[in-house]
Amino acid sequence: MKNFLVSTKDRIVKKLQSFSFRTGIIVLLLCIPFYILSFAQMTLPISAEAKGVLWVVLFGLAKTFQYSGLSILGVEGVKRLKNFFKKKSAA
Repeated sequence: MKNFLVSTKDRIVKKLQSFSFRTGIIVLLLCIPFYILSFAQMTLPISAEAKGVLWVVLFGLAKTFQYSGLSILGVEGVKRLKNFFKKKSAA
């Protein structure tokens, strides 16, 4: 069972890493609206149970987009992104 889970995880990561840098940035940026929605829905006039379910779903989607984006970018993509922001702040 453990080998099946490890091989499945490896296949998913390998598939995600086959996407381009630009796709990784887009997927990573998609986590922002879901983080905002996961907390903004607390202001809705609905029951506490519904708020809890919405929070779990929206926060889960935000985390999924975050980790998927990071998997697509990989270590080199994250370094490239950090260098981009360092150049922006230095200018």
